[in-house]
Amino acid sequence: MGLVEDFNSYRSKMNDKIMDSDSLIIKRIFNLDTNAYAEGHLDVKSKELIGLTCSLVLRCDDCVKYHLGKCKEVGFTTSEVHEAMGVATLVGGTIVIPHLRRAFEFWEELQNV
Repeated sequence: MGLVEDFNSYRSKMNDKIMDSDSLIIKRIFNLDTNAYAEGHLDVKSKELIGLTCSLVLRCDDCVKYHLGKCKEVGFTTSEVHEAMGVATLVGGTIVIPHLRRAFEFWEELQNV
């Protein structure tokens, strides 16, 4: 499997295990996360771009991969994603660059899925 399939498979498998633990706190956190990205005063595309840039600044590779997948789903172009990642790198500083490399690689593979 490739990067995208590996990530999605692992995420799905582990999310199922987490939900099977029947932790009310975790279920509420997952629900809050889902609802935060739903259409509201901001549209879904804007929220996904915010999620992507914040994830890069916070250097969470799993979060970056997730939001890149969502960015593809909602129709962002490569140029739009690259520009947003540029802003995130500016805000986060050079420590973001290793995560930026992995983000570019993941986005590239997403284009072939």
